Amino acid sequence: MGIRKALYPGSFDPITNGHLDIIERATKLFDKVVVAVGDNPDKEPLFSLEERLEMIRESLGKREDVEIARYSGLTAQYASDIHATAIIRGLRAISDFEYEFQMALANREIRKNTETIFLMPGLPYVFLNSTMVKAIARMGGDVSKFVPSTVLERIKKKYPIK
Repeated sequence: MGIRKALYPGSFDPITNGHLDIIERATKLFDKVVVAVGDNPDKEPLFSLEERLEMIRESLGKREDVEIARYSGLTAQYASDIHATAIIRGLRAISDFEYEFQMALANREIRKNTETIFLMPGLPYVFLNSTMVKAIARMGGDVSKFVPSTVLERIKKKYPIK
């Protein structure tokens, strides 16, 4: 049997403790998890693609079971290109489900052999997402519980946190 590889795609703008929790859960199910930052021209991220890749590298350190990459285009096609058998998606709440379900069905049409696996984060991260972290930081709030320390330092350079 070959290596079981999964793709965990996202914008990771910035990576949060919730993302890290999902990565840990995914590495228990797969031999290799490719954490891939999507280059989406329709979004205006706070951090550049290179900064986001660096933050992920800093947050995860050197690991045999995780690969960090960038991609553009269709997620399902990228999953096929890297021979991933699954796409990992985090589900925080019921409100995430409808969107994620539609994406999973679309991805299945594009790449029939790739399954979407939904993982729920641990309870401390159920409410957490990058958009919320940025909103709190923009208003001067403390986001230290939500992101790794290296990410916090980068956020502080963008927003003056009290």
